[in-house]
Amino acid sequence: MAVLPVADPQRIPLHNEVHARPSQRISLPALVVRIAVLNNDITPEQEYRHLYHLPDQESLTPEHLQSNFLRLRLPDCTLTWERHSEFTSYTLVQPLPESAQLEATEPELLSFLALPEQWITGIPGQTIAAIKLVMVNGDLNRPKEMLALASHWFGNRPVVASLVGRNSHSIAVTDFMLRDDGFERMLVISAADTSNSRAGRIAQRLLEFETYRLMALRSLPVARLLGPKLTDAELQLAAITTQLENKATSDQALLDTLISLAVSIEKATVEHMYRFSATHAYNRLVSQRIAELREKAVPGTQTIGEFMLRRLSPAITRVETTAQRLVSISERTAQTSSLLRTRVDILVETQNQQLLEKLSRGQELQLRLQHTVEGLSIAAISYYVISLLLYLTKAGKAAGFPIHPELTVGIMIPIVICAVWYVTRRIHNKFLKLD
Repeated sequence: MAVLPVADPQRIPLHNEVHARPSQRISLPALVVRIAVLNNDITPEQEYRHLYHLPDQESLTPEHLQSNFLRLRLPDCTLTWERHSEFTSYTLVQPLPESAQLEATEPELLSFLALPEQWITGIPGQTIAAIKLVMVNGDLNRPKEMLALASHWFGNRPVVASLVGRNSHSIAVTDFMLRDDGFERMLVISAADTSNSRAGRIAQRLLEFETYRLMALRSLPVARLLGPKLTDAELQLAAITTQLENKATSDQALLDTLISLAVSIEKATVEHMYRFSATHAYNRLVSQRIAELREKAVPGTQTIGEFMLRRLSPAITRVETTAQRLVSISERTAQTSSLLRTRVDILVETQNQQLLEKLSRGQELQLRLQHTVEGLSIAAISYYVISLLLYLTKAGKAAGFPIHPELTVGIMIPIVICAVWYVTRRIHNKFLKLD
């Protein structure tokens, strides 16, 4: 009987996320092989079809891959498939052949893999990481002797090693070297009482930090490629900023150069900023996985964490510095654009002010001309009115009225002029009120 409100559609998937990628239980001695491939152009359907070709997988369906995690039980081995945002990993766990035990030297492992060689070669995608992790039992009360055996197992190559776990229950050893077969090797020597669950967690942390390390370094070639371009962009931006002080420089030429620079920087940001952000995220995961190992030093060698700090940090720092330079140049380009826009705005304001002054002077001249025209108009109108009066008085005299035309019109001239001036002013004032 349901007593809860209606569940959110995402409740069950979110609740089960903590169980999405459980670590495997590994019985020692064991050989663990991790192959990680980039999946940019690879669909889950392609990966499903490849997994389907494994032995006894007739019941496998695409729905089994929807959670991006699948563990297949195969004859004498276990294969774990995990799809991440940028890569897919295939992790094989199988018994360790007798010839590859701790007493061996550079043991050959490829021919003992439980998966067909053709199937491994045909994994869809491009390889980014390939690791062979050998896990054996040993006497952890004698860490120096175990380290000597491990060094001999690696062919007496220089190695880095760490006691791992809260109680130093294991020794993790590697040389971070790629072999001719394309794999690198790791060796874990654990106490005899190490549980299968603990062995699985150790293997998961070691394989993940190495996979994430290589994914974090994918932006290093990009940073190296962008370095000279960013230097040129900084010099070009400095030259544009200097030219802003020269008022004789053409604003249009500066604007064209600045737009070209801004476009190239924005293009680089769009193309590479995600890669730089991914590097930052992967580097954090590497640090977390190393911290989870709870390393302690084995006398005579540096720890894996120390090796990573010295070898990985400069590369990550270069990537982060390149990303910061890219953001800084973009911001400075925007500031320079703002300065140029301000300069253009001031120039336009100055030109507008000069134009307004010319318009004001023109209006003043027009007003003066208008007053002059008004005076001439009063004189002309008065002349026409007086001429009409002259004709009118002459007509009256001809009709027999006792009128002297010239005298009468002469007397009327001041009156006519005043009347015309008064009427003109009334009309003028009326239009001013309308304005």
